[in-house]
Amino acid sequence: MTSRERLPHRRRQESFEFFHAALGFTLGVGRYHDGRVGEIFLSAHKVGSPIEALARDAAIVLSIALQHGADLDVIRSALTSDSDGGPASLIGAAIDALLSQPESAP
Repeated sequence: MTSRERLPHRRRQESFEFFHAALGFTLGVGRYHDGRVGEIFLSAHKVGSPIEALARDAAIVLSIALQHGADLDVIRSALTSDSDGGPASLIGAAIDALLSQPESAP
C-alpha cells in the first residue's frame, strides 16, 4: 500500500454548489501547495438526510484514495456512467463538477 501524503495544515480551499439528480450539493475542495486535489467535502442541501450521509462518506473515501496516490482522472473514468455518458452517481457528478471549474483544469 502506498503511504498517505498528508495535506499541509494551511492549504487552499474552495467551495461551490452543483446539482445531481435534481438535488443540490456543496462541494469543498482542499489542495496541496502544487494545486493537486487532496481532499473533498460534500454536503447535501437536505441537512441530516440519508443522501447527505452518503455524500459525506463518498467524499471521505475519495479523499483517502487521493491522499494515497490515486489519480482523479482514473477514478472518474472507472465510475458508472448513465445512458447519456454522464455520471450516474453523486461522486461522479462531484468529480465532473470539480474538473469543470476553471482553476481545476489539470
